[in-house]
Amino acid sequence: MKLDILAIGVHPDDVELSCSGTLLKHIALGKNCGILDLTQGELGTRGSAKIRMQEAAKSAKIMGIKVRENLKMADGFFQNDKEHQLAIIKIIREYQPEIILCNAVADRHPDHTRAAQLISEACFYSGLIKVATKFKGVNQKPWRPKAVYHYIQDRQLKPDFVVDVTAFVDKKMEAIQAFKSQFFDPNSKEPESPISAKNFFDVIKAKMAVFGRDAGYNFAEGFNTERSIGVNDIFDLK
Repeated sequence: MKLDILAIGVHPDDVELSCSGTLLKHIALGKNCGILDLTQGELGTRGSAKIRMQEAAKSAKIMGIKVRENLKMADGFFQNDKEHQLAIIKIIREYQPEIILCNAVADRHPDHTRAAQLISEACFYSGLIKVATKFKGVNQKPWRPKAVYHYIQDRQLKPDFVVDVTAFVDKKMEAIQAFKSQFFDPNSKEPESPISAKNFFDVIKAKMAVFGRDAGYNFAEGFNTERSIGVNDIFDLK
């Protein structure tokens, strides 16, 4: 299956928290979208790898995602090296996405920043003819996505562009809440985490409102780019 957009996150729920509104919008426009999780989030304060895999599948179903893969890299200890780049390259070449959405260029969690560089480099090397890969025993052809865009996560980075997701906020929140183990539960006996506070969902909506305000949208998601963005005419800009 060829994908139009592949959203990559180092942890299950990274994509949902940061760019699921953008995926939902493009799915509604008829685009094929997929998710690649690099790890199972096994070092997370709450839940477990097994639970998070189940939650990820539920969230994908809510969103209408065509495919969701997990590379089962070591949470916290994966590296930006040949082995890990090749694992991502195989997925990129298999699904041939036009656009990659991936982790923030700088963030509180070191995994996010490291993953951003790892994914970006894998996207480049995926287009090189002399990088040979096989997927399920079949030789793969080179494929380089047209663009890599980094979604914004915990830190309030200044976006290079924003996407209006006003019509998809409720569905986005539903997809996020599929990760029940990670968020506020008055009956939970698990330790608190930075995202398990009672007001965390309000924070998510507030961030989207801030991103949207300058562009005249009620809610938006922000992205950073690795290159200049071009438009056909300046009247396309909001």
